[in-house]
Amino acid sequence: MKLIRRAVNVLLLLAAANYFPLCTLFPVRVGGTFYFISLASFAVINFFPRAKNESTKRIRRLADGTELLRLFLITATVTVVVQAAFLWQLLSLIIPGADGFGDGIIVVICMFSVLQALVLEAILFWNGMIRVYITSVQLGIKHRILAVLCGWIPFLNIWYLTKIIRIASDEVEFETEKWELDEVRAESEVCKTKYPILLVHGVFFRDFRYLNYWGRIPKELKRNGAAVYYGQQQSAASVEDSGKELAARIRAILDEAGCEKVNIIAHSKGGLDSRAAIAHAGCAPYVATLTTINTPHRGCIYAEHLLNKVPEHARQKVAAAYNSTMKKLGDENPDFLAAVADLTESACLARNETTPDMPGVVYESVMSYCGKARHGKFPLNATYPVVKHFDGKNDGLVSVDSAKWGTRFTLLEPAGKRGISHGDVVDLNRENIPGFDVREFYVNLVADLKKRGY
Repeated sequence: MKLIRRAVNVLLLLAAANYFPLCTLFPVRVGGTFYFISLASFAVINFFPRAKNESTKRIRRLADGTELLRLFLITATVTVVVQAAFLWQLLSLIIPGADGFGDGIIVVICMFSVLQALVLEAILFWNGMIRVYITSVQLGIKHRILAVLCGWIPFLNIWYLTKIIRIASDEVEFETEKWELDEVRAESEVCKTKYPILLVHGVFFRDFRYLNYWGRIPKELKRNGAAVYYGQQQSAASVEDSGKELAARIRAILDEAGCEKVNIIAHSKGGLDSRAAIAHAGCAPYVATLTTINTPHRGCIYAEHLLNKVPEHARQKVAAAYNSTMKKLGDENPDFLAAVADLTESACLARNETTPDMPGVVYESVMSYCGKARHGKFPLNATYPVVKHFDGKNDGLVSVDSAKWGTRFTLLEPAGKRGISHGDVVDLNRENIPGFDVREFYVNLVADLKKRGY
């Protein structure tokens, strides 16, 4: 049915774009009716390129844009051939030395034919491209820029258009399947845990309202029944200071939600902050579980090496610039150097001696890694080789060995060749990674907490 509709749309679009060549096949009195019908069909297809289907509004618009680009690619190719043949036929009727009036009419017809074809194909193209540019997440900045640059290069622009169509089509298929899965299990509320979920961010980030550190994960958890809260600690501070902030946040959540405990899922340094909140800030009775994600429990050797190599004046200059900027963005008392120092191997090993796992709290950990530097987005692709040299297998910042903690350790290994970086594991780049569905991973993680009574 889908292919039949597309074939019909292609024929109708070709009829509109190639009116002048086709109208020569009909009597004059039929030509006007044919012209009206072809243009009306062109308008309808541009508004409704596909049959209606159930999904999110963004995916429907992305699917429409992708279909319009497919139709453009097909019809533009055929139109070039049809228009070239039509022009060749008409221009061959021009007789050198004959009356110029007839020749003028032929030239005008040729001009109108080409102009109409160009205008209609351009409308079709830009209608599709704008929809895709506005709605696609997977296209990213890189492909958007490259598409603009390649658009000016013959043949390369066609190749890149097919690439854009493929990326957008894969996104439509993936997101539609995700939506259908959530619809089926919506009533089950598989993520409705006994205690709410507290998501704790890592270093150098904040829980901004309109720029979610956890990407699409919170929305997916809520859609499946979870109650989700955020740590809201400062972006950079010592582990102990961040732990105190988290402790205050946990108590506030208990009052707000009317619950006894929380389940913490903490990324990167957030895992160290959470352990400090539990062991040193009196929050052990209020935490049911702590799941750390890519947390450097045993520190980073490379961080200590770099910190010792950088001159003091350079460190102070960078710290002052960072602290000043983050104060303007909401941090009360940011401390760049304290945060970095607490991530070193010596600092983490020393802290582990004084930060025991508290009775009654379930400690678990998760870690991912990259196989190659290119598996991580900038700057993780640049830091990966350095971390590998000092710490071994890593995610661009944290080594696998450093992240192991608690009674259960999960190492994420995607089925495909693509690794999972420090940012990928919290959906920082909103990228659909082959072999690893980050949203589904967190749904399963929280669903497991529910099954175990937390």
